[in-house]
Amino acid sequence: MPIEPTKSIWMNGEMIPWEDAQIHVLTHTLHYGMGVFEGIRAYETSNGPAIFRLREHMDRMLNSAKILLMPLPYTSEELQDAAKQVVRDSGLDSCYVRPIAYYGYGEMGLATSSCTVDVAIACWPWGAYLGEDAVTKGVRMKISSWARHDHNIMPPASKTTGNYVNSTLAKMEAIRAGYDEAIMLNRDGLVAECTGENLFVVKGETLYTPPLVSGALEGITQDTVMTFARDLGYEVKVEGLARSDLFIADEIFVVGTAAEVSAVNSVDDREILCPGPITQKIASLYADTVRGKKEEYAHWCEVV
Repeated sequence: MPIEPTKSIWMNGEMIPWEDAQIHVLTHTLHYGMGVFEGIRAYETSNGPAIFRLREHMDRMLNSAKILLMPLPYTSEELQDAAKQVVRDSGLDSCYVRPIAYYGYGEMGLATSSCTVDVAIACWPWGAYLGEDAVTKGVRMKISSWARHDHNIMPPASKTTGNYVNSTLAKMEAIRAGYDEAIMLNRDGLVAECTGENLFVVKGETLYTPPLVSGALEGITQDTVMTFARDLGYEVKVEGLARSDLFIADEIFVVGTAAEVSAVNSVDDREILCPGPITQKIASLYADTVRGKKEEYAHWCEVV
């Protein structure tokens, strides 16, 4: 999806013009993938633009950096304030917010001791990641030939830039084969996640989602949906899912900040009921919540 420039970007504590937000070609992270980032959305609400679950996103970013031994020079609260400043300055009612921390220019080689840790936050308009019809018509999924890396290869719990080579290969494979998105299994053949989303399987009145030990990133939208499901009276089970569990599911949907709540209409050409009734309930509740229309979840909406 094309990036539409906005007025400015926050870099290392300062708001600078969008076109001036540049880095050196010998920036360490550009070569070695040692960066951490987040994907966050702000939505138009009756009280003005509000960033959804901002604190949780920035807390996760700090945890991602800690896993990499990357010393971020800002607290979660400082990053939250910076994100709100970026959205305010953009003048946008709704947008996608991208914070990133990376090792800068200073040393070439795997060691990072002489490199600065730079932090930037940008925002821009962004629509439906998996398409405007993703909720009503669903997306076609392919089980990828690329396995999700395990905990002793790359840390799945860290939203690390280098981790997304794995996801990009799976996404490219799916698109080139005529599908919309890929589902990634771990080396044991259990479902981990999609290339940028967590996954839910519905059987009867129970929702299943893979555990973190399967290789999934701890999703903030995933946590939101589990809260919704329990509040609606559904049982939620976090447990391992095999490939065949997908084929015989009553419903499947995927969730993420970019994808929001998107229905799945098929997995490896096995048709799935789409959109299923539980998927529709969850998607509708999510759409209302992020726009500040549900008082019981208003604490998740951080007005800028």
